[in-house]
Amino acid sequence: MEQKIINGAELAKKVKDEVKQEIETNNLNVCLAVIIVGDNPASRVYVNSKKKDCQEVGIESLEYALPENTTQEELLNLVDRLNNDPNVNGILVQLPLPKHIDENMVIEKISPLKDVDAFHAINVGKIMIGDYDFLPCTPAGCMELIKSTGVEISGKNAVVVGRSNIVGKPMAMLLLHENATVTICHSKTKNLPEICKTADILVAAVGIPNFINKDMVKEGAIVIDVGMNRLPDKKLCGDVDFNDVLDKVSKITPVPGGVGLMTRAILMKNTLTASKIQKN
Repeated sequence: MEQKIINGAELAKKVKDEVKQEIETNNLNVCLAVIIVGDNPASRVYVNSKKKDCQEVGIESLEYALPENTTQEELLNLVDRLNNDPNVNGILVQLPLPKHIDENMVIEKISPLKDVDAFHAINVGKIMIGDYDFLPCTPAGCMELIKSTGVEISGKNAVVVGRSNIVGKPMAMLLLHENATVTICHSKTKNLPEICKTADILVAAVGIPNFINKDMVKEGAIVIDVGMNRLPDKKLCGDVDFNDVLDKVSKITPVPGGVGLMTRAILMKNTLTASKIQKN
């Protein structure tokens, strides 16, 4: 069964090693600014992981930890200041933000050239037409994981379960750019199990623990599990019932140890790309 599991840790290390090597070889100064508002425990874990990644690859990391009651105007002013700071190459605002702040407004305030999450409307539009500088970290990580299996994506049926702006929609576009035939499913989709069963490549990004079971998976499918859910016993699990589907799939990503690690590695790659674009 071991050979069925796609090793996210191995692949993420390869991406980070490449970033580190390029920074060292060319003696580059690369800097990522991360803003966190309030004290959401999950957000704090993510921000700490990103700091650690920066340290590993040689990217300077600046953290702006703002109190929960920070006003929208204060946050926008900080983003503006970082946009205008030539020493800052990437800006990342950790989501979710407190309810009183308009996330879209904050995302649109980040300079598209420093938007290492690729959430800005300009970068989203570039992904649509296939002429992009950055890809959103999670979908880009998923594509690397799929390609690592050696599968020929062109002509395959791909099903994406989930239609968020952060994962589902860009994921579908990236698969489309690789000539897959793509179906996007969501909470209003009828006959979801039947549609999932047509997938040669199934990407689950629905946010419901163990939602995808063996009755929804085609024999020999590649399954990419984007889910990161906490069970009542605090254990992490994905959107796919891993043990239930393992016998049927040809390849599958584990949770943890799959997509999450790749997401972080691609962030490092995007920050390096941003610094190179800005220097030119």
